[in-house]
Amino acid sequence: LARMKCRVISAGGGRHLNLLFFLFLFFPSASVIAINPLMLQTPPTFGFLFDIDGVLVRGRHVIPAAQEAFRKLLDSNGQLRVPVVFVTNAGNCLQHVKAQELSDALGLKVTRESASSVLGRNPVSLFISVPLVGACVGFQNVVTIQDVRKAFPLLDMVDQSRRPKELPPPTTDFPTIEGVILFGEPVRWETSLQLIIDVLLSNGNPGAELAAVPYPHIPVLACNMDLLWMAEAKMPRFGHGTFLVCLENIYKKVTGRELKYEALIGKPSIVTYQYAEYLIKQQVERRGWPSPICRLYAVGDNPMSDIYGANFYNRYLKAACQARAQAEVKRSVGVADPQSEDHSEPKEDWYVSLESCKSILVCTGVYSPHGDVPADPHESTVETVFHGHRDFRFDTSLLEASYVVQDVNEAVELVFEKENWSQE
Repeated sequence: LARMKCRVISAGGGRHLNLLFFLFLFFPSASVIAINPLMLQTPPTFGFLFDIDGVLVRGRHVIPAAQEAFRKLLDSNGQLRVPVVFVTNAGNCLQHVKAQELSDALGLKVTRESASSVLGRNPVSLFISVPLVGACVGFQNVVTIQDVRKAFPLLDMVDQSRRPKELPPPTTDFPTIEGVILFGEPVRWETSLQLIIDVLLSNGNPGAELAAVPYPHIPVLACNMDLLWMAEAKMPRFGHGTFLVCLENIYKKVTGRELKYEALIGKPSIVTYQYAEYLIKQQVERRGWPSPICRLYAVGDNPMSDIYGANFYNRYLKAACQARAQAEVKRSVGVADPQSEDHSEPKEDWYVSLESCKSILVCTGVYSPHGDVPADPHESTVETVFHGHRDFRFDTSLLEASYVVQDVNEAVELVFEKENWSQE
């Protein structure tokens, strides 16, 4: 838990909002780690978005195909031949440590300058320390989950060994909590579930008596919706999405109402891919490439996160392209109203040049061609196989990968072939 003070811009102007951060085990979701290559002789017009767990590594062990893939991505000087961004919903260490781990495993230099997460409209640096997370995004007055436990020890009663032996004096000066942000799965689920429910039912005053259940409840924002993720074990492990399922169902069972989110961040949300696109753009600008990036290839192992997200973003790009084309037609015939033009999107040539985001599914992680999810997603007519978040629509077309390959090495070979790009 981290209670942080920030400025929120609304239609009525600026106001201060106190947020309670539940920074559980590691760091924010949807972390995006970019590679900073040097100048290449032949500028590419495509780039890669790589998931990490289940694609490049399994837990602490690198997947051999990843090393083969990055040998193809490097030139004779050890520099990347195409822009690459790592897009992951999870992390198990500090950003510079993760960058070093990837550098050692893949045999190249991974920079930390673009290693960040998407939170609202601004990236949030990956720090274990809750106070540092708050400081980097402008929050103050940080309170951890242990601080809340300590302030209200009678709320955490599942583990008898942690119950107070003597009745503590009541806490009277604890600040009111005005928002909840969920970053990742906790260590003690029972404690976190209980305290979050207490905060929601008490309108931010967990030490108060329960009167009428407030609804709508205080704002809740969640990051990392992955139900499962792949480590060294042969079967997938529970992710933060599983924790969210527990929280949502407990809240509904207790109150009879749906838990509402102000926002959902991380794959498969659009904002995650927009930020990854921004990092690709930064690489292009640093390199001085004359040709813009027109196509992105997103490689992942999770159909419900990586494939759904890439296809969702591809659909967004197509819709944006169509809208721009229609606007251009109106302008060409002199019917456009300048005051009605949408100025919210960037107008740079690079931005409008991005045509597609193709999804590539690998079989080295969560997805198994012999599992419960059919290879042909059109056969998935029962919604119970959908592992996506509750608030994302079950759409079989978004679960269908553009390409299915065995591993990341085959993915790179496939893209090079599609792009007529030399594999030497």
